[in-house]
Amino acid sequence: MGACCWVTTFAHKAVGKYLEDTMKSIALAAALSIAATSAFAGAMTEPVMEPEVIVEDSSSSGGVLVPLLILLIVWAAINA
Repeated sequence: MGACCWVTTFAHKAVGKYLEDTMKSIALAAALSIAATSAFAGAMTEPVMEPEVIVEDSSSSGGVLVPLLILLIVWAAINA
């Protein structure tokens, strides 16, 4: 019965050591990842500005056409 407890204790220590080594590796990888990310984050670059889209009316005489038609109708009524 004493040998069984010794084997179980040895197995727990082996598994514990494996998990400890794995956790150290994960912690190291996370630390290196954060260090690499912050190293690239400090670079200053020019901001990228999107060009402003300006939409123009296709008809240039749209604002002039209606008053000219009214003036023509009034002129025709006076001369009739």
